[in-house]
This record gives sequence, structure tokens and C-alpha cells, in this order.
Amino acid sequence: MAWDNALPYGLRDTKITPYTNPTTLGTGTDNPNARTLSFEETEEFTELRGDDKVVAVRGQGPGVDWEMEHGGISVPAFKNMNGGVTATTGTTPAQVTTYTKKVTDAKPYFKGEGQSMNDLGGDFHAVLYRCRASEGIEGEMADGEFWLTGASGVALPALLTGKVDVIYEFVLNETEAAIT
Repeated sequence: MAWDNALPYGLRDTKITPYTNPTTLGTGTDNPNARTLSFEETEEFTELRGDDKVVAVRGQGPGVDWEMEHGGISVPAFKNMNGGVTATTGTTPAQVTTYTKKVTDAKPYFKGEGQSMNDLGGDFHAVLYRCRASEGIEGEMADGEFWLTGASGVALPALLTGKVDVIYEFVLNETEAAIT
């Protein structure tokens, strides 16, 4: 099929979906103004050495290192990547939402997904299962500049029914399909 050779370009959307437990996903949050989603498959190897040479190598199983950058980040998306709690008080137009992170709040696991368009009118999805922000989630506000945020971490194999041991998937849609 011709669309099998479609070339993805750009970044249309990214979403973060938290796990409510190791085998169940919650409700996803959109990451507005997505700038980058990058990932690299990694694997650590152990060498068997004998007779003063490497005789064999054995992989420890693949993993994924990932990074995301956004032009700002929504409070729900930040919470889904960083843990903590949110509280909303008041009513519109004087509503206030406060995000609070305690030293005892662990960073949760989440599913990360990015969408790229392709040159034939369809799209390409990269799905990273069981992500965890293992590095700091960073943001910078500066005079005359937009607020940019970034996060990086690792993705581990999924524990979801039907996806057990899947670290990542690439999905090529002949017709554009929104991230679920």
C-alpha cells in the first residue's frame, strides 16, 4: 500500500495518560503547544569474557529514554508527570487552582503519545508505555520570552491487558486519527 511509505513530519499533538494502577489507564491530558517528543531505544549489555577476549554478550532487555518539550504545560499534565495534588477553590471568574508537590509525593507512571502528520493525509503515532519522569521537570520564565517546559525519563514495558511487555509502538494511520 502506498500509505505504508508515508513520511511523518512535524508534531501535531502529545498526550499524557496516567495509570490509576499498574494495569489500568486513567483519563489523558493534552499537552498544549507541544514542541518536541524524542525517544531512544537503549539496552545494557553484559559481556562474558574468557581466554582474554569477549566470548558472548547478553542484553538486559530494551528500554526507552524520552524527552518532551512544550510551550508551557497544563496543571493536569504537570501533575500526571510529577505527582502531587491539585485543589481548586472559588468560582469563575475568580477561581484559583493550586498545584502542590510534597517531598513524599512519588512521580507516577503514565503513557505518553505523540502524533505527527504524514505527507499523504494520514498520521503517525508514537506510543510510549509506562513512562516515568526520572529527571527533573523543568520550566523557565524569562523577560520577553515564552515559558518553555521540558521533562525526560524512561519508559518501561506495559502491564496493560493486551499490551504486556510492550515498551513502545508506532502506529501509521491511513486517515488521521486523534490521540485517544
